[in-house]
Amino acid sequence: MNEDRFHCCATCIHFRVDKRPGSIMYFCERLGYETKPDYQFNCWTPKEQVKRLMDKKNREE
Repeated sequence: MNEDRFHCCATCIHFRVDKRPGSIMYFCERLGYETKPDYQFNCWTPKEQVKRLMDKKNREE
């Protein structure tokens, strides 16, 4: 699987966005702390739509 292309917090099932007046906070629900959409951690679990996209890309390659 070509995970490097898709692996980031924003594509993980644990990624949450907290929008507040004047700010947006990105949060990892699993790890329990603030993160950024483009960060990468080894505990990454891709969302279903990302899994489908990775499968599609792998079939094309």
